[in-house]
Amino acid sequence: MSIWRCITPIALGLASLGIHPSHAQENFPSRPLTIINPWAAGSPTDVMARTLAEEMHKQLGQSIVVISREGGSGVIGMNVLAQSAPDGLTMAFTPMTPITIQPHYIKGLKLSPEAVQPLCGVTENILGVSVRADSPYKTITELVTAARQKPLNYGSPGPNSAPYLAIDQLERDQKLQLNHIPYKGDSGSIQELLAGRLDFVSSIAASAAPQVRAGKLRLLAVSSEHRHPAFPDIPTFKELGMKVREDSFAGLFVPRGVPEAALAKLDAACASAAKSEPVKRIAQSGDQVVNYQNRQQWQQRISAEFRKQGETAKRNGATQ
Repeated sequence: MSIWRCITPIALGLASLGIHPSHAQENFPSRPLTIINPWAAGSPTDVMARTLAEEMHKQLGQSIVVISREGGSGVIGMNVLAQSAPDGLTMAFTPMTPITIQPHYIKGLKLSPEAVQPLCGVTENILGVSVRADSPYKTITELVTAARQKPLNYGSPGPNSAPYLAIDQLERDQKLQLNHIPYKGDSGSIQELLAGRLDFVSSIAASAAPQVRAGKLRLLAVSSEHRHPAFPDIPTFKELGMKVREDSFAGLFVPRGVPEAALAKLDAACASAAKSEPVKRIAQSGDQVVNYQNRQQWQQRISAEFRKQGETAKRNGATQ
């Protein structure tokens, strides 16, 4: 067989331009890049994506445009990413929810850790339980004790959201029956709590933080491995002997099939951006925690979380 038959059309095209494929990877990126924000424009995810774009631009030497493709709790934007060309020029920044949780509950959804390539973890959104400042429940233990006497009403961003799943764990661990009222996002449930129509909310702690600092809400506990650095006096469920652990990490993803050389450059740029002062400042102002995870660590985190959420979905009677 002639050696020329072994050369791919792409390689021939590059050769016609005097470019060897390995050189093309070494010179990556040769064109501007895009970061997809699968959530609303102006959201904390969008703000962080734009900050990452600015900082990664400094490392990669190419401009990075952020575009919003919101809808379906992040599913629409991540589907766009999964179908993008695997050239390393398109990324998405999102909490892991549309990859690790939604596939277990949405019939026919093709998203999974195998559908996209986890690139790097960047931040953690710590989840927490909040009550009104004038609530009779001063601690999470008091709230649980009261819930054993009568069902309490609580709000979350909706079924299968990470804050909802944290309370699902609390119900099973403490043998409670609570009344769940879903809302579109954290703001709706927090407003209802402030109005006195809920007993507590489960949300991203950052969403409740302004009202906590204003003295209108009280944060009782967080579901992370460690305490929230902005609220060091608030215990974790784990510290209190309750088996509740629900993480909410966010990071960058790319399509499957991106060449190794491009992946390495993107991960290195992400690592540098995560250490930058602008990213730290934006995270702190939004009560997020910078928690960089390299490609291997992020892949392991996503795979483990996908398995965990699959077990939860089966236990909850999901049909997927």
